[in-house]
Amino acid sequence: MRRIAIVGAGQSGLQLALGLQAGGYEVTLVSARTPDRIRSGHVMSTQAMFGPALRLEREARLDAWEDRAPRVTGMVFTLATPPAGSPALAFGARLEGGQQSVDQRVKTADWLELYEDRGGHVEYRDAGPEEIARLAEGHDLTLIAAGRGPVADLFPRDAVRSPFERPQRTLACVYLHGVAAPEDIPHEVVRIHAVAGGGELFLQPALTLSGPCTILLWESHPGGPLDVFADRPGPTAMLERSLGLLRRHVPWEFERCREAEPTDSGSTLYGAVTPVVRHPVADVGDDGPLKVLGMADVLVTNDPVTGQGSNNAAHCAARYLRVITERGEAPFDEAWMRSAHASFWDHARHTVAFTNTMLAQPLPDHIQQVMTAAASRPEVAHRFANGYANPADLCEWLLDPAATGVYLASTADRTP
Repeated sequence: MRRIAIVGAGQSGLQLALGLQAGGYEVTLVSARTPDRIRSGHVMSTQAMFGPALRLEREARLDAWEDRAPRVTGMVFTLATPPAGSPALAFGARLEGGQQSVDQRVKTADWLELYEDRGGHVEYRDAGPEEIARLAEGHDLTLIAAGRGPVADLFPRDAVRSPFERPQRTLACVYLHGVAAPEDIPHEVVRIHAVAGGGELFLQPALTLSGPCTILLWESHPGGPLDVFADRPGPTAMLERSLGLLRRHVPWEFERCREAEPTDSGSTLYGAVTPVVRHPVADVGDDGPLKVLGMADVLVTNDPVTGQGSNNAAHCAARYLRVITERGEAPFDEAWMRSAHASFWDHARHTVAFTNTMLAQPLPDHIQQVMTAAASRPEVAHRFANGYANPADLCEWLLDPAATGVYLASTADRTP
């Protein structure tokens, strides 16, 4: 029986561990926290999983929240410009395959317990570089799924694929109960607001520890008018400050949020992400070659502005599971590791291109033209919105100005 170690118990690490466990592999999973500690801690992300990633969970029989989590079936985009009495531009579209957001405290704690209930072995501790070397010595394959800190830094930055050296947004979110839904939309939608000169605001229906909620996420230009959370206020102060921003910049959302309350004492998250792509293989041996393979956001860290993180993690876990199974008894050598990563990068490269484009300040002219066209052409709105689930399609028409021009010209011919 092949022995595999996975360091990190988030979306990618747990999904892979559960898949390998079902396939009869002997898996050692290393988690920094127990399920109880996870549930009692702070929120960890603003995850938004789209149809293709949700399908991977269903196929693995890991979709434990279908009957409890809000089923998001559409996106609504607005542009808010001063004076912010009403949106300067707005459009919406249905999402093929839907979208779902489950608080990572719920998902990872539940999956950890499921893994242990099925007889899985978990070592609860922080694993530094020395511990990773020990794991690599005792296993046929060691994978690193812990996306931050010194462990991730084992993997060198890929300068060719990493255009940014600092964060492009500062992030602040709070999970809320009591946010009103738009009166004129009869189904659940994620609401994305671009605030001119400030950044973005997202309102994401989600499931948290206490039931359905709404995640309010600010993606602020550093030093801009929305960047007011550097002191990391508590949940109540975070909400009060957010209401002030809403009243000033997105007043129609202020009316929907004025009766809201934080879901719990751990409902806030702050930070800033430097988008980076890393090389996939790290050498952790002192006395000779000892290789480990990175996965998901260890290797591809995107800003959350396009919601690709948990989707990348799900796709990475599914692709690694397939190539590990196909490997049989052959060694997991460095050449195989690089081939395994290539199967993930074939998906992730599109998410990187999309996210980096949407981080531009201001957005490129051709992207602004798409937004304007989407406001009057449902076909454009639908294709743009569903590109979040399939960024490979966006790379065919959205990210190249010439291709965008050709596409917009073709849709103009079909506009009634």
